Amino acid sequence: MKKAYFSKKLVEWYDEHHRDLPWRNTQDAYKIWLSEIILQQTRVAQGLPYYKKFIQHYPNINSLAGANEQDVLRLWQGLGYYTRARNLCKCAREVVKNYSGKFPSTFRELKRLPGIGDYTAAAIASFAYGEQVAVVDGNVYRVLSRIFGVDKNIASADGKKFFFALANELIPADQPGTYNQAVMEFGACHCLPQNPKCEECAFKKNCVAFQEEKVHQLPVKIKQQKIKNRHFHYFLVRIGQKILMTKRTGKDIWKGLFDFPHLETKHNAADRKRAGKIFPLKLHRHISKDYKHILTHQRIHARFIEIDWPVDKSLPLSPLLTNAKVYSHKQIEKLPKPVLIARYLEDRSIL
Repeated sequence: MKKAYFSKKLVEWYDEHHRDLPWRNTQDAYKIWLSEIILQQTRVAQGLPYYKKFIQHYPNINSLAGANEQDVLRLWQGLGYYTRARNLCKCAREVVKNYSGKFPSTFRELKRLPGIGDYTAAAIASFAYGEQVAVVDGNVYRVLSRIFGVDKNIASADGKKFFFALANELIPADQPGTYNQAVMEFGACHCLPQNPKCEECAFKKNCVAFQEEKVHQLPVKIKQQKIKNRHFHYFLVRIGQKILMTKRTGKDIWKGLFDFPHLETKHNAADRKRAGKIFPLKLHRHISKDYKHILTHQRIHARFIEIDWPVDKSLPLSPLLTNAKVYSHKQIEKLPKPVLIARYLEDRSIL
């Protein structure tokens, strides 16, 4: 199949079938950037309400650049991959400081900004500025590997390099933004991972995977990464009408979010003996069921121990409590929290 034919047919399909999404009706680089960051690792149905909330709170790059990171993390709560939210703040501030509040217009310049990689840079450059540079994401890998019969490993450096080159050979000079939208939309709505709509596909006569019955074998992705199990024993400590919480720091998960003081152990046990050395067992008012929270490469097993601590008594001397502070229920509602913590507070009708 000729590459020009593929590109033309794909744009025709897009003109007829694409979804009407707010970031497609603009060339505002800020709104395009915001949507792309939100949609990384996130489905459109989940990301759309977040996009609308962010535009409402921060309608332009200057308002986001001046925002408190904690407020941004709270607004982001539930989307996961919180580094994206922290990079939103960093990137917005850099654009305001070094580019007078206007995103640079080229793929190469955009990649220098915090949190912007090849894919996001290509999206902004082509959608907002018309640069002829291809986006390559999971949808694009799937479409190109199936239609052109490419069995290179998309998780390898060689595979990524090959697909980026192929994608850039296919992108037309006269409408790069529309083509990029089209190939992503085709993968998201038509050339699906599990149940692709092959029988009604405009490319079925030319699709190598369909003709050779390899649709479910492509794309090839070989990446071995172990899932790490972690066991958290949280202490929900009430002091009067307030609750003790800590802000997570360092390079671990959920940086910048608030949870409870906790012990981490290597096995799935309540470990009440260790807990009793910090808070006397007689003060343990409630011990929760086991909670499970799944991240990309980690599985969190959590148990919550609720404790009523006397108002007139000093807290135990423990490294777990070094950075802990008390917050009212109203304050906790506004704090950015991991979904696991928000879920427990809701289950116990605390918030």
